[in-house]
Formats: sequence, structure tokens, C-alpha cells
Amino acid sequence: MTKLLITGASGMLGYDVCKLFSKQKDYQIFPFSHKELDITDIDLLERYLSDISPDVVINCAAYTKVDLCEEKRELAFKINRDGPYNLARLCSDLDVFLVHISTDYVFSGTKKRPYKEEDTTYPINVYGASKLAGERKILETFSEYLIIRTSWLFGINGPNFIKTILGLAHKLDTLKVVDDQRGRPTYTKDLAVGIKWLLEQGARGVFHVTNDGECSWYELAKFAIREKKIDVEVIPVNSTQFKRPAKRPSYSVLDTSKFKSTCKNNLRHWKEAVKDYLGYLD
Repeated sequence: MTKLLITGASGMLGYDVCKLFSKQKDYQIFPFSHKELDITDIDLLERYLSDISPDVVINCAAYTKVDLCEEKRELAFKINRDGPYNLARLCSDLDVFLVHISTDYVFSGTKKRPYKEEDTTYPINVYGASKLAGERKILETFSEYLIIRTSWLFGINGPNFIKTILGLAHKLDTLKVVDDQRGRPTYTKDLAVGIKWLLEQGARGVFHVTNDGECSWYELAKFAIREKKIDVEVIPVNSTQFKRPAKRPSYSVLDTSKFKSTCKNNLRHWKEAVKDYLGYLD
């Protein structure tokens, strides 16, 4: 029986990670929301880890409000850098394996091909910088870790782009959506499966895990609206027309070939994942 301590368990990804592993007979889960277990409180973390003695910690806790990170830089780094550092130090001391979730926003977005794990990181916003700082703290601390970079998350237990777009589509006659940012939409339900596969393979190091395929935000919005048969015009626009506090990478597609070769499997195409997700919204 493998003991899993899951942080950020009430969040969108944490919810699906808990749901998946709670159904596995070989795992015993200990889920904690941010309110129950703040990863920036090292004394509290030490108490919980010492009492439970987990085999694995899956860290789903993060400050993910990209635009707010620009004005709340200190908070972003406290949660996204110092929190993982606390976990890494304690996991190293207590011989616990650490799984940490990171982001495509550690890259600048200037490449024209999918980013590999070893490509040079260069975040262009505070969120990406804070998440990269968290990665580096883990790498500096010990070797028993799995860092999973993912992108454009959506799921049933939290706010996300698809849910927002569908809500607006019911209120407006036309929608303007940026068409000059490309990435890989990822269903948290599928990402949880990817985490499980990597654990079962005994994987170590950094991996990119997303649903297959790529698209722009416009293409994602258009697809979701068409699937829901909502009568609204969707207009592609340049991101310069939307003044937002944080810059976004124009191309943050992650190369998942390392994940595929390690697990001898692949997550389904984002279109199939979106169709599955939309079924929950009916």
C-alpha cells in the first residue's frame, strides 16, 4: 500500500488526482486543501509529514492567477517557490518521493517547435518566474523528485477558460478570442492519469505531460462552442487588443515524447478530452 499525501486537494487538479488515486486499491490517500495544509508553513508541513509518513507527496498547491501574480509578486514567490522548497527539504529529510506540478509558462514562447524538457527556460511573467524558481529549489535540494510541466488546464472542479467562454457565449452575440497564442489544452482528469503512469514507471526528473494536439485559444473556444451548439459568433483577434497585466508566451506547446516513450502510452487528443469534459457540464 503506497501512502500519498496530496496538497492543494480542493483545487481543480488536486480534485481529479484525489478522485483517481482513491479508486486504486494499492494507494491510500491523505488529501489536504490549502486551508488545511499551507505549504508555506514548514512547521505544519513537518508535523503532517512526520505523522503520516507518506511514501509520495503530490504537490498540486500553487498560486495560478497569472495576472494577479504581477501585482502580488511576493505572494506568488512565497507559494510557488518557497512552498516547493519546504516540501523538497522535508521530503529529503524524511525519504519521501516528491511529485511537483509546474507549467509551460517557464518558457518564453519564442520557439516555433514544441519545447523539450531540456530547452532553455526564460519566463516572461511573474507566474512563470515563480514556478521556475520552485523547480530550481527542488533540483537544488535532492534527487527523488518528479517535476511535471503541463499547460492550459481545464477540469470540472474549478474556473477555467472553457467554462468562462461558455458562460460568455450565453450572454453575448459575439466573442473576441486571441488567435496568436498556441498551446496544448490539458484535462485535469487525464493529467491525473499521466501522473499515475509516471509513478508506476518509477520515473524521475522533469517531464512534459499534456493532452495531444495543439491549438490557439480561439480554436479552443470555437471548438467548445460548436460542440455545445451555441449560436454565437467567435472572432479571432491579436493579443495586443487585450491589455492584460501579464504577458503570455505566443507559443508554449510542450513536447511530450519523453513521457510517451517512458510510459509506452499517450494522453488522448485535446478535442476528445474537451468533449468528455463538456459532458459533465450538461
